[in-house]
Amino acid sequence: MNNLIRGVAEVRLVGENIEPGVYKLADALRFAEEQEVDLVEISPNAEPPVCKLMDYGKFLYQQKKREKELKAKSSQVVIKEIRFGPQTDEHDYEFKKKNALKFLQEGSKLKAFVFFKGRSIIYKEQGQILLLRLAQDLEEYGKVESMPVLEGKRMIIYIASKKKVK
Repeated sequence: MNNLIRGVAEVRLVGENIEPGVYKLADALRFAEEQEVDLVEISPNAEPPVCKLMDYGKFLYQQKKREKELKAKSSQVVIKEIRFGPQTDEHDYEFKKKNALKFLQEGSKLKAFVFFKGRSIIYKEQGQILLLRLAQDLEEYGKVESMPVLEGKRMIIYIASKKKVK
């Protein structure tokens, strides 16, 4: 216990089955021993330092249990990608749109991008039109998080699912 090291004579004691107040350190340790709990320093900077009588092992266990429950309740965002070329034909577009629809209905986030190879970068307007068309076709199932943005040789759009995942 670092109170013993610092040479503090008195502590403010709180906890169950004890009258809150200022006690001598030896008395506080005796109370902890009698109740078979730990004397835990809560606020070392207070005058006198605040200590609590508690089962520290049980406290740590409950804290880990709470963190585990919170982690279980939080949902992870899954990002699915769909890749287009700047001159994707109608059948391929419909096929990829169907997959995008399935991803959004699952509750995943969609990252659709047009990949420009070589000199196809001159068709960036076509790529933008393609992504905006996809966003418009899927607006019932997802909402656009960001408009099409050109990053290097890719034009990217993000669409988040409107459906809440359980």
